[in-house]
Amino acid sequence: VQLQAFGGGLVQTGGSLRLSCAASGLTFDRYVMGWFRQAPGKEREFVVSISKTGVTTSYADSVKGRFTISRDNARNTVYLQMNSLKPEDTAVYYCAAKEARFYSGTYVDERHYTYWGQGTQVTVSS
Repeated sequence: VQLQAFGGGLVQTGGSLRLSCAASGLTFDRYVMGWFRQAPGKEREFVVSISKTGVTTSYADSVKGRFTISRDNARNTVYLQMNSLKPEDTAVYYCAAKEARFYSGTYVDERHYTYWGQGTQVTVSS
């Protein structure tokens, strides 16, 4: 299984970025997908999760109304659209996957996730 995250970069406050996470080696539509982030000197934290069908999503309060997660099961890819970016969004962003054949919800706790991508750096300048 491989999760390849990309799309990070340097952006000014108020700008936008779109992250993508391409999955391979798994049956993508059986997996809950999540995005987490880790800022320098801080613990990794939950950002957003999406159910295997894309019907259900869960967002951290800090990103609600600014970030949008979506997935394309035909392309084995999950996306994170990030708008109105703030300096405090600066972090390495990781995508993660958790198989959920008989579960239709999302996972917030990182301990549920089995597979992790390598991370992509997002830097928001003030």
